[in-house]
Amino acid sequence: MSASCAMLGFRSRLLWAVRQFFQAEGYTEVETPVRLRTPAQEPHIEAEPSGSYWLRTSPEFHMKRILSAGLPKIFQLGPCFRRGERGHLHHPEYTMLEWYRTGTDYRGILDETRRLLSFAATQVLADSKEEHAERLLHALQADWAVLSVREEYTRRAGWDPFSSFDPDRFDLDMVNIIEPGLPRGKPAVLIDYPVQCAAFARIRQHGQSAERWELYIDGIEIANAYSELTDPAEMRRRLCENARKSRSAQQTVYPDDKNLLAAMDKGLPDCGGIALGFDRLAMVLARSNSLDEVMAFRE
Repeated sequence: MSASCAMLGFRSRLLWAVRQFFQAEGYTEVETPVRLRTPAQEPHIEAEPSGSYWLRTSPEFHMKRILSAGLPKIFQLGPCFRRGERGHLHHPEYTMLEWYRTGTDYRGILDETRRLLSFAATQVLADSKEEHAERLLHALQADWAVLSVREEYTRRAGWDPFSSFDPDRFDLDMVNIIEPGLPRGKPAVLIDYPVQCAAFARIRQHGQSAERWELYIDGIEIANAYSELTDPAEMRRRLCENARKSRSAQQTVYPDDKNLLAAMDKGLPDCGGIALGFDRLAMVLARSNSLDEVMAFRE
């Protein structure tokens, strides 16, 4: 085993707290397939093959089909996989928490994330005698640092990625300048990304930024949230562009998810959604140094 028995008990309490929060909020817990014919096509993310299928990197597309079928508030806790990822913050098999809510956007999901983390941390840390637990609880319950991507790059990296986007420079500066300089001691949110970094997020009407944010706690990326893209024609265009980028990088190109596109053609309601790394959240709350310390097995 990798994690201690005490840590597995901590992890169990955190899982229970997350489910308790969403049940109180009127969410439906759903389960979707782990083996997929059509993983999401995203540059730099490789799915693990499983026979003629692949193991999911995210349950996103199936969950959006459920939204299209009529459930307005859904969440899922379950295993996801990424090929070739291993490190103290990466693992080829990990637990993802995703939730989607109709009638809201990325700002609404941010408010909900604040409430979730405050509630869950209180459930697992309130009885702790350790000083770090009290500090972390206070930080989660206080104001978070919400930082504009454009302002952070202009002020700290010395250029504006919105007026002249350079993908390689953007990624390097994110890793070497922006993320290391984020506030410590409180959650930090990078919000409003260049349209070239939209992934599956909605673009604002003026066309200059994607409605997307990412959450960091003590410099560790925890979650990625969007006002979700609902336009099927734009989704087709982005999937095609992602396939082109993957092909150029000599990565696997997956078939289009025709079931998702058909559901979007029928109508995907306006919604916000988020993917949160449960293992990383457990690691931060437990003040561990590696995912291996909060996962039962390292295999």
